[in-house]
Order: sequence, then structure tokens, then C-alpha cells
Amino acid sequence: MLSEILEFLPCPTPDAWLEEAVRQQSVLLIDHANCEKKAAATAMNLLYRYSDRTELLQKMAQLAREELLHFEQVVRLLQQRGIEYVYLGASRYAGGLRGHIRHDRRHALTDTLIVGAFVEARSCERFARVAPLLDAQLARFYRGLLKSEARHYQDYLALARLYAEEDITPHIERFRAVEHELISSPDSEFRFHSGVPKLTTGDAQAPSVGQ
Repeated sequence: MLSEILEFLPCPTPDAWLEEAVRQQSVLLIDHANCEKKAAATAMNLLYRYSDRTELLQKMAQLAREELLHFEQVVRLLQQRGIEYVYLGASRYAGGLRGHIRHDRRHALTDTLIVGAFVEARSCERFARVAPLLDAQLARFYRGLLKSEARHYQDYLALARLYAEEDITPHIERFRAVEHELISSPDSEFRFHSGVPKLTTGDAQAPSVGQ
């Protein structure tokens, strides 16, 4: 599955992001928790908005349960490491992708599902890339998430194809170009889905997270 995800994504995670992730592991974990919580909320929102789509209800219910479990697991890791779960502003990544969703109901679902596929694919790719650089506990945890994140990517993409009334390939390419720009361009703040760090700031200069 990882090879398929690498083909789906427009580019690999930049090495500069990996270096910053190692330096800012507390921020990495806090924002990872935020991402899991938001992923569960996105799935629940789709459940409410498209209650007439049986396949979507089944997949999103499973996804929401798994994302909340992952959130619980990351919060436990934070507690074990003495890291306070403080507020962090969101990166521009998800909002940047959602900004290109078409607004009419007919196409909004397709685009939302494609965005979900990119978010899950990028998460999976980053878990795989950063895991070998972390301590044994975190590496084991992140590798353990790969299978579920890859399945979430597959589910989003399969649902997009199921409900679309058109060939979604041009729209995948449209979002691939947006994703490439978000991942490869500079970001002033480090987050789980941020782009290339503008400055290499150490953990001591990160927000106060109690580590």
C-alpha cells in the first residue's frame, strides 16, 4: 500500500520537515493528536450531511472510531512523556486543500472525499518517513498506524469514485497540484502537515509544552 500512496502523492515529505519533526517532537505529538481529533470530526460531519449514502455511513463510522482511538493513544503518549496538551493553531494544509472544494452539493462530496484521501495518504507517508528517526516507542506506534491510515486513504478514494457523476481523475490532479504547493513551499510554523520550515527552531523555542 505504501508504494501506491507514494504514487498518489505529488512529492515526498521534504527532508527539512523530517529534521524539524525530530527537533520538535512535542509539537509533532500535540498536532498529531489534533489531526486525529479533526479526522474523527470530519468523518462525523459526513455522517450527518450525507445520511442517505449507506456505504459512506459504514466507512465513516468505522473511520471515526479508529481516529478517536488514535487520538486517545496520542494523548496517553503525551501524558507518559510529561507533555501538556496545549492549544496549537492549525497549519494551512487542510484549509488550503478545502479551499478548492467546489461549492455545489453535487460536486462538494466528491471533492471532500478526494481531500480526505490526500490527508490520509500524506499522514501515512509521514508516519513511514519519520518513524525510523524517532525513539523505539514512537517508531513502533507510528508504524502501527500505517495500515489503518492506508485503509482510510483507500476508503476515501473508493467513495469518491462511487458517488461521483464524472471521471474524478482531473480533480485528483487538481488537488495534487494544490497539495504539492502546500507541502513543498515554506511554512512559518511547524505542524504535522506543514510544508518546508522557514526557520530551524529547536524544541526549546517551540510553544510551552511541558517537556
